Amino acid sequence: MKSVRTYPRAEPRRTGNAFIVASMLLSLCILSFVKARYCSAPYAKSQASTDIEMNMEAIRMVTARSADHALKGIGDEEGSTVSMGKASEEKAVADSKKPICSETSRRSNVCEAEGDIRVKGSSQTIFLHPSLTSQEWKIKPYARKHDQAAIAHVKEWTIKPFTDQETRPRCTENYTVPAVVFSIGGFTGNLFHDFTDVLVPLFITSYRFGGEVQFVIADAKSWWLSKFSLILKQLSKYEVIDADNDQDAVRCFPRVIAGLSFQKELGVDPSRTPGGFSVVDFKEMLRNAYGLERPRAEPSGDEWDLRRKPRLLIISRKSSRVFLNERGMADMAMSLGFDVRIAEPEITTDLGKFARLVNSADVMIGVHGAGLTNMVFLPAGAVFIQVVPMGNLEWLARDTFQTPSPEMQLKYLDYRIQADESTLSDQYPKDDPVFTDPQSIHKKGWHELSRVYLDNQNVKPHLGRLRLTLLEALKFLPHTRTTTAR
Repeated sequence: MKSVRTYPRAEPRRTGNAFIVASMLLSLCILSFVKARYCSAPYAKSQASTDIEMNMEAIRMVTARSADHALKGIGDEEGSTVSMGKASEEKAVADSKKPICSETSRRSNVCEAEGDIRVKGSSQTIFLHPSLTSQEWKIKPYARKHDQAAIAHVKEWTIKPFTDQETRPRCTENYTVPAVVFSIGGFTGNLFHDFTDVLVPLFITSYRFGGEVQFVIADAKSWWLSKFSLILKQLSKYEVIDADNDQDAVRCFPRVIAGLSFQKELGVDPSRTPGGFSVVDFKEMLRNAYGLERPRAEPSGDEWDLRRKPRLLIISRKSSRVFLNERGMADMAMSLGFDVRIAEPEITTDLGKFARLVNSADVMIGVHGAGLTNMVFLPAGAVFIQVVPMGNLEWLARDTFQTPSPEMQLKYLDYRIQADESTLSDQYPKDDPVFTDPQSIHKKGWHELSRVYLDNQNVKPHLGRLRLTLLEALKFLPHTRTTTAR
């Protein structure tokens, strides 16, 4: 009875096979979801992840067999299965060697891997298990990669696989927490760059770990580590490792992040941070680091508290962009009911002490410059006044300090210097391009712009016009302006 064949009536069988294919695809989708949800390690695979992938591979093979059986017939089944098996194997190899380094912004590159990681700081080398990458990567771990002048002072790190047991460096120290490798070369030493290039990006990169992270710092400067030690201790529970002076130590970690993520000047983008933390969280971290008492700019409620008066802090400068009538500014402010303080932050200034002074202020005013970075210590609701030197520098004032202010919960005001308030009037004739065509100076590049408008300009604000700005600032404060004589 062999002659009884019914190939022309194979439709029900094809329908059955199609049902099998659909069922397998549904199972594949479910397992993919489980893998994405519970096995998220991007580079080093856990045993659970491996088991799931083995099951997925089996389903792929059965699916391929069923699909081929339904669409082509049994005769081609073996060749189809072999073809799909090879494709799956090639995909698995490709997935196991994903790119280690990526561009997180125009300003920053970050390299990240998880698995068998060995860091040799003295040679600026990070060794990875060959299952993580098959190529060599290079990075300068400083969040200003677009600026050649800054990056010239940053050592380059190499990330590469060790090929066998002989080339695998032996661990001298083993860790159970991730490592974050970064440089404090570049423009550090300038308070603005300390924060926008290093400390804020470090917060973005490491805050998620809740202190369970080890900092490996390249191009280290002992005075810098000392100055910002309280901030570093807020972000990591462990003593920092000075990579350049780590001799021949090989430190082994389960995970490494090389480079810091930059998002915006003195700012954090909550939509791009794990947990949605923001610059408000950064400011809270600073308050904890320095024991700052005032989260908000408001009176204490104690009627005997002499700080019932709103406090004005004038950020002083001595080398350039100096207030030439600083004493007159202070007297005028006191006549409006302000309790006035004048202070000049320097590179040797005790940062904790200065942070507490800034935190005590309700209004802070200063000429554009690195000292205004102390705005990060102002309490929420305080007023920040930036004095903008003449020279069409509004864009510079905006990008550095104006834009970050609202996210720091500060009220921003500016005071723009006019020609008769600037010492440039004593240096150049009225018809000079310095006054008539500032853009022609800008077009000559940053060096010339800085030389003319920043390095060689002092200011003398009109007290009458400045008075109006300070009166406007008072409107934003909850203090009473009536002071009882004592």
